Amino acid sequence: MVFEARHILITGSAGYLATNLIAQLQDTDCRITRLGRPGARFTPLTGKAQVVDIEGDIRDRAVWETALANVDIVFHFAAQTSVYVAEQNPSADLDINVVPMLHLLEICRAKGICPTILFSGTVTEMGLPVSLPVDESHPDHPITVYDLHKWMAEKYLEYYTGTGIVRGCVLRLANVYGPGPRSSSADRGILNMMIRKAIQGETLTVYGNGNYSRDYIYIEDVVRAFLAAAGIECVNGQHFVIGSGQGSTVAQAINLVADRVEKKTGQRAPVVHVDPPASLSPIEERNFVADSTRFTQATGWKASVSLIEGIDRTVDYFLND
Repeated sequence: MVFEARHILITGSAGYLATNLIAQLQDTDCRITRLGRPGARFTPLTGKAQVVDIEGDIRDRAVWETALANVDIVFHFAAQTSVYVAEQNPSADLDINVVPMLHLLEICRAKGICPTILFSGTVTEMGLPVSLPVDESHPDHPITVYDLHKWMAEKYLEYYTGTGIVRGCVLRLANVYGPGPRSSSADRGILNMMIRKAIQGETLTVYGNGNYSRDYIYIEDVVRAFLAAAGIECVNGQHFVIGSGQGSTVAQAINLVADRVEKKTGQRAPVVHVDPPASLSPIEERNFVADSTRFTQATGWKASVSLIEGIDRTVDYFLND
Protein backbone atom coordinates (compact mmCIF):
# COMPACT_ATOMS: atom_id res chain seq x y z
CA MET A 1 0.00 0.00 0.00
CA VAL A 2 1.32 3.43 -0.93
CA PHE A 3 0.91 4.78 2.62
CA GLU A 4 2.63 1.96 4.50
CA ALA A 5 5.70 3.19 6.43
CA ARG A 6 5.16 6.71 5.06
CA HIS A 7 5.14 9.97 6.98
CA ILE A 8 1.97 11.89 6.09
CA LEU A 9 1.33 15.54 6.96
CA ILE A 10 -2.30 16.67 6.95
CA THR A 11 -3.14 20.35 7.39
CA GLY A 12 -6.51 21.52 8.63
CA SER A 13 -6.57 18.24 10.54
CA ALA A 14 -9.52 19.11 12.76
CA GLY A 15 -11.64 20.04 9.73
CA TYR A 16 -14.28 18.16 7.79
CA LEU A 17 -12.28 16.73 4.89
CA ALA A 18 -9.17 15.95 6.94
CA THR A 19 -11.12 14.20 9.70
CA ASN A 20 -12.68 11.85 7.17
CA LEU A 21 -9.37 11.20 5.40
CA ILE A 22 -7.57 10.46 8.67
CA ALA A 23 -10.30 8.01 9.66
CA GLN A 24 -9.47 6.02 6.51
CA LEU A 25 -5.73 6.08 7.26
CA GLN A 26 -5.77 5.32 10.99
CA ASP A 27 -5.48 1.55 10.51
CA THR A 28 -2.47 1.90 8.19
CA ASP A 29 1.02 1.33 9.55
CA CYS A 30 2.23 4.87 8.90
CA ARG A 31 3.07 8.07 10.72
CA ILE A 32 0.52 10.89 10.57
CA THR A 33 1.27 14.45 11.60
CA ARG A 34 -1.95 16.35 12.19
CA LEU A 35 -1.45 20.10 11.85
CA GLY A 36 -4.26 22.25 13.16
CA ARG A 37 -4.75 25.84 14.18
CA PRO A 38 -4.17 26.79 17.84
CA GLY A 39 -6.99 25.41 19.97
CA ALA A 40 -8.03 22.81 17.38
CA ARG A 41 -9.86 19.75 18.68
CA PHE A 42 -8.48 16.60 17.12
CA THR A 43 -10.62 13.47 16.86
CA PRO A 44 -9.19 10.61 18.98
CA LEU A 45 -7.71 7.73 16.93
CA THR A 46 -7.34 4.07 17.85
CA GLY A 47 -5.66 2.42 14.83
CA LYS A 48 -2.14 1.36 13.87
CA ALA A 49 -0.99 4.77 12.70
CA GLN A 50 1.47 6.67 14.85
CA VAL A 51 -0.04 10.12 15.30
CA VAL A 52 1.67 13.38 16.22
CA ASP A 53 -0.42 16.51 16.70
CA ILE A 54 0.93 20.00 16.03
CA GLU A 55 -0.88 23.27 16.62
CA GLY A 56 0.27 26.30 14.64
CA ASP A 57 -0.63 29.11 12.30
CA ILE A 58 0.04 28.03 8.70
CA ARG A 59 0.71 31.67 7.81
CA ASP A 60 3.92 31.33 9.87
CA ARG A 61 6.79 29.91 7.83
CA ALA A 62 8.39 28.49 10.99
CA VAL A 63 5.38 26.21 11.51
CA TRP A 64 6.03 24.65 8.11
CA GLU A 65 9.73 24.26 8.89
CA THR A 66 8.80 22.00 11.80
CA ALA A 67 5.85 20.19 10.21
CA LEU A 68 7.65 19.20 6.99
CA ALA A 69 10.53 17.34 8.65
CA ASN A 70 10.91 13.91 6.98
CA VAL A 71 7.47 14.09 5.37
CA ASP A 72 6.66 11.94 2.30
CA ILE A 73 3.09 13.03 1.51
CA VAL A 74 1.22 16.27 2.27
CA PHE A 75 -2.55 16.65 2.17
CA HIS A 76 -3.00 20.42 2.28
CA PHE A 77 -6.60 21.05 3.35
CA ALA A 78 -6.27 24.03 5.70
CA ALA A 79 -8.05 27.07 4.29
CA GLN A 80 -10.46 29.92 4.85
CA THR A 81 -13.53 28.60 3.00
CA SER A 82 -16.12 31.39 2.98
CA VAL A 83 -16.72 33.30 -0.26
CA TYR A 84 -18.20 36.17 1.73
CA VAL A 85 -15.39 36.45 4.27
CA ALA A 86 -12.89 36.57 1.39
CA GLU A 87 -14.80 39.42 -0.27
CA GLN A 88 -14.82 41.41 2.96
CA ASN A 89 -11.08 41.06 3.57
CA PRO A 90 -9.11 40.01 0.47
CA SER A 91 -5.73 40.60 2.13
CA ALA A 92 -6.52 38.27 5.00
CA ASP A 93 -7.82 35.66 2.57
CA LEU A 94 -4.60 35.92 0.54
CA ASP A 95 -2.60 35.35 3.72
CA ILE A 96 -4.46 32.17 4.64
CA ASN A 97 -5.21 30.66 1.21
CA VAL A 98 -2.14 31.53 -0.86
CA VAL A 99 0.84 32.43 1.35
CA PRO A 100 0.91 29.06 3.19
CA MET A 101 1.19 27.22 -0.12
CA LEU A 102 4.16 29.39 -1.04
CA HIS A 103 5.77 28.72 2.37
CA LEU A 104 5.28 24.98 1.85
CA LEU A 105 6.82 25.01 -1.61
CA GLU A 106 9.71 27.32 -0.78
CA ILE A 107 10.74 25.23 2.22
CA CYS A 108 10.76 22.17 -0.01
CA ARG A 109 13.02 24.04 -2.44
CA ALA A 110 15.32 25.35 0.30
CA LYS A 111 15.70 21.97 2.00
CA GLY A 112 15.84 19.90 -1.17
CA ILE A 113 12.90 17.73 -0.14
CA CYS A 114 10.33 16.46 -2.65
CA PRO A 115 7.09 15.30 -1.04
CA THR A 116 3.91 14.51 -2.92
CA ILE A 117 1.41 17.33 -2.28
CA LEU A 118 -2.35 16.85 -2.66
CA PHE A 119 -4.31 20.09 -2.59
CA SER A 120 -8.07 20.55 -2.25
CA GLY A 121 -9.34 22.99 -4.86
CA THR A 122 -12.90 23.88 -5.83
CA VAL A 123 -14.85 23.62 -9.07
CA THR A 124 -15.96 27.23 -8.63
CA GLU A 125 -12.48 28.32 -9.74
CA MET A 126 -13.85 27.88 -13.26
CA GLY A 127 -16.55 30.46 -12.59
CA LEU A 128 -19.89 30.17 -14.37
CA PRO A 129 -19.77 27.11 -16.66
CA VAL A 130 -20.47 27.74 -20.32
CA SER A 131 -21.61 24.13 -20.90
CA LEU A 132 -22.33 20.95 -18.94
CA PRO A 133 -20.89 18.61 -17.86
CA VAL A 134 -17.63 20.33 -16.91
CA ASP A 135 -14.22 18.72 -17.30
CA GLU A 136 -10.63 19.95 -17.06
CA SER A 137 -10.75 21.58 -20.52
CA HIS A 138 -13.17 24.24 -19.26
CA PRO A 139 -11.40 27.62 -19.00
CA ASP A 140 -10.69 29.01 -15.54
CA HIS A 141 -12.48 32.25 -14.79
CA PRO A 142 -12.67 32.96 -11.06
CA ILE A 143 -15.39 35.49 -10.25
CA THR A 144 -14.86 35.70 -6.48
CA VAL A 145 -11.84 36.63 -4.37
CA TYR A 146 -12.00 33.23 -2.71
CA ASP A 147 -11.85 31.38 -6.03
CA LEU A 148 -9.11 33.68 -7.32
CA HIS A 149 -6.93 32.83 -4.34
CA LYS A 150 -7.60 29.09 -4.57
CA TRP A 151 -6.62 29.32 -8.23
CA MET A 152 -3.43 31.23 -7.35
CA ALA A 153 -2.43 28.57 -4.83
CA GLU A 154 -3.02 25.92 -7.51
CA LYS A 155 -0.83 27.79 -9.95
CA TYR A 156 2.03 27.94 -7.46
CA LEU A 157 1.79 24.18 -6.97
CA GLU A 158 1.62 23.66 -10.73
CA TYR A 159 4.74 25.77 -11.24
CA TYR A 160 6.75 23.98 -8.56
CA THR A 161 5.74 20.54 -9.84
CA GLY A 162 6.66 21.67 -13.34
CA THR A 163 10.18 22.53 -12.21
CA GLY A 164 10.54 19.21 -10.36
CA ILE A 165 10.82 20.72 -6.89
CA VAL A 166 7.82 18.74 -5.62
CA ARG A 167 5.26 16.26 -6.93
CA GLY A 168 1.55 16.72 -6.57
CA CYS A 169 -1.85 17.48 -7.98
CA VAL A 170 -5.09 19.32 -7.26
CA LEU A 171 -8.55 17.85 -6.88
CA ARG A 172 -11.22 20.45 -7.58
CA LEU A 173 -14.21 19.36 -5.55
CA ALA A 174 -17.89 19.78 -6.34
CA ASN A 175 -20.46 20.08 -3.51
CA VAL A 176 -19.24 17.72 -0.78
CA TYR A 177 -21.59 16.36 1.88
CA GLY A 178 -21.78 13.50 4.36
CA PRO A 179 -20.78 12.58 7.93
CA GLY A 180 -18.18 14.62 9.78
CA PRO A 181 -17.74 17.77 11.85
CA ARG A 182 -19.59 20.96 11.00
CA SER A 183 -18.06 23.36 8.50
CA SER A 184 -16.49 26.46 10.03
CA SER A 185 -18.11 28.60 7.30
CA ALA A 186 -21.83 29.32 7.16
CA ASP A 187 -21.85 29.19 3.35
CA ARG A 188 -20.17 25.76 3.16
CA GLY A 189 -21.64 22.34 3.83
CA ILE A 190 -25.13 23.51 2.90
CA LEU A 191 -26.59 20.04 2.29
CA ASN A 192 -25.31 18.86 5.68
CA MET A 193 -26.80 21.96 7.26
CA MET A 194 -30.18 21.23 5.66
CA ILE A 195 -30.08 17.63 6.91
CA ARG A 196 -29.42 18.83 10.47
CA LYS A 197 -32.26 21.35 10.20
CA ALA A 198 -34.66 18.75 8.81
CA ILE A 199 -33.88 16.38 11.69
CA GLN A 200 -34.71 19.20 14.11
CA GLY A 201 -37.94 19.97 12.25
CA GLU A 202 -36.78 23.42 11.19
CA THR A 203 -37.82 25.12 7.96
CA LEU A 204 -35.61 24.43 4.92
CA THR A 205 -35.09 27.54 2.80
CA VAL A 206 -34.62 27.61 -0.96
CA TYR A 207 -33.54 30.85 -2.65
CA GLY A 208 -35.76 31.72 -5.60
CA ASN A 209 -37.00 28.76 -7.63
CA GLY A 210 -33.96 26.67 -6.69
CA ASN A 211 -33.47 25.51 -10.27
CA TYR A 212 -29.69 25.85 -10.32
CA SER A 213 -28.04 22.45 -10.75
CA ARG A 214 -25.38 21.11 -8.43
CA ASP A 215 -23.21 18.01 -8.33
CA TYR A 216 -23.38 16.61 -4.80
CA ILE A 217 -20.58 14.18 -4.00
CA TYR A 218 -20.40 12.04 -0.88
CA ILE A 219 -17.41 12.55 1.42
CA GLU A 220 -16.37 8.89 1.27
CA ASP A 221 -15.98 9.17 -2.51
CA VAL A 222 -13.92 12.34 -2.10
CA VAL A 223 -11.58 10.70 0.40
CA ARG A 224 -11.09 7.73 -1.94
CA ALA A 225 -10.18 10.18 -4.72
CA PHE A 226 -7.45 11.81 -2.62
CA LEU A 227 -6.06 8.45 -1.55
CA ALA A 228 -6.00 7.30 -5.17
CA ALA A 229 -4.27 10.46 -6.37
CA ALA A 230 -1.47 10.13 -3.82
CA GLY A 231 -0.25 6.88 -5.36
CA ILE A 232 -0.50 7.55 -9.09
CA GLU A 233 2.50 9.22 -10.73
CA CYS A 234 0.63 10.12 -13.94
CA VAL A 235 -1.52 12.71 -12.12
CA ASN A 236 1.56 14.76 -11.22
CA GLY A 237 1.28 18.47 -12.02
CA GLN A 238 -2.38 18.33 -13.03
CA HIS A 239 -5.76 19.38 -11.69
CA PHE A 240 -8.89 17.24 -11.84
CA VAL A 241 -12.61 17.88 -11.55
CA ILE A 242 -14.10 15.60 -8.89
CA GLY A 243 -17.85 15.04 -8.73
CA SER A 244 -20.52 12.39 -8.92
CA GLY A 245 -21.37 13.14 -12.55
CA GLN A 246 -25.03 13.49 -11.59
CA GLY A 247 -26.82 16.83 -11.43
CA SER A 248 -29.67 17.78 -9.12
CA THR A 249 -31.25 21.17 -8.71
CA VAL A 250 -30.95 22.82 -5.32
CA ALA A 251 -34.73 22.50 -4.90
CA GLN A 252 -34.64 18.79 -5.75
CA ALA A 253 -31.83 18.13 -3.29
CA ILE A 254 -33.48 19.98 -0.41
CA ASN A 255 -36.84 18.31 -1.02
CA LEU A 256 -35.05 14.97 -1.12
CA VAL A 257 -33.54 15.79 2.28
CA ALA A 258 -37.03 16.51 3.64
CA ASP A 259 -38.33 13.23 2.15
CA ARG A 260 -35.55 11.03 3.52
CA VAL A 261 -35.62 12.58 6.99
CA GLU A 262 -39.40 12.13 7.09
CA LYS A 263 -38.97 8.46 6.17
CA LYS A 264 -36.61 7.91 9.11
CA THR A 265 -38.21 10.16 11.74
CA GLY A 266 -41.88 10.45 10.71
CA GLN A 267 -41.55 14.24 10.69
CA ARG A 268 -41.28 16.28 7.51
CA ALA A 269 -39.56 19.64 7.68
CA PRO A 270 -41.32 22.38 5.68
CA VAL A 271 -39.56 23.59 2.51
CA VAL A 272 -40.15 27.25 1.61
CA HIS A 273 -38.94 29.40 -1.30
CA VAL A 274 -37.79 32.92 -0.48
CA ASP A 275 -36.28 35.80 -2.43
CA PRO A 276 -32.48 35.63 -2.58
CA PRO A 277 -30.70 38.22 -0.42
CA ALA A 278 -29.21 41.20 -2.24
CA SER A 279 -25.77 40.14 -0.99
CA LEU A 280 -25.91 36.71 -2.67
CA SER A 281 -22.76 36.06 -4.69
CA PRO A 282 -23.22 35.47 -8.44
CA ILE A 283 -21.33 32.19 -8.02
CA GLU A 284 -24.41 30.83 -6.23
CA GLU A 285 -26.38 31.21 -9.47
CA ARG A 286 -24.33 28.72 -11.46
CA ASN A 287 -25.24 25.37 -12.92
CA PHE A 288 -22.68 22.61 -12.46
CA VAL A 289 -22.27 18.91 -13.20
CA ALA A 290 -18.82 17.30 -13.14
CA ASP A 291 -17.22 15.10 -15.78
CA SER A 292 -14.49 13.20 -13.90
CA THR A 293 -13.61 10.89 -16.78
CA ARG A 294 -9.98 11.97 -16.97
CA PHE A 295 -9.37 11.22 -13.29
CA THR A 296 -11.16 7.89 -13.60
CA GLN A 297 -8.99 6.95 -16.55
CA ALA A 298 -5.82 7.92 -14.67
CA THR A 299 -6.60 6.24 -11.34
CA GLY A 300 -9.54 3.86 -11.72
CA TRP A 301 -11.54 5.92 -9.22
CA LYS A 302 -15.21 6.64 -9.71
CA ALA A 303 -17.93 7.98 -7.44
CA SER A 304 -20.07 5.15 -6.07
CA VAL A 305 -22.54 6.64 -3.58
CA SER A 306 -25.84 7.95 -4.98
CA LEU A 307 -27.44 11.09 -3.57
CA ILE A 308 -30.27 9.13 -1.92
CA GLU A 309 -27.86 6.66 -0.32
CA GLY A 310 -25.54 9.45 0.77
CA ILE A 311 -28.34 11.48 2.37
CA ASP A 312 -29.63 8.36 4.15
CA ARG A 313 -26.16 7.62 5.55
CA THR A 314 -25.76 11.22 6.65
CA VAL A 315 -29.17 11.28 8.33
CA ASP A 316 -28.28 8.12 10.23
CA TYR A 317 -24.97 9.65 11.30
CA PHE A 318 -26.52 12.87 12.57
CA LEU A 319 -29.36 11.04 14.34
CA ASN A 320 -26.72 9.10 16.29
CA ASP A 321 -24.20 11.93 16.67
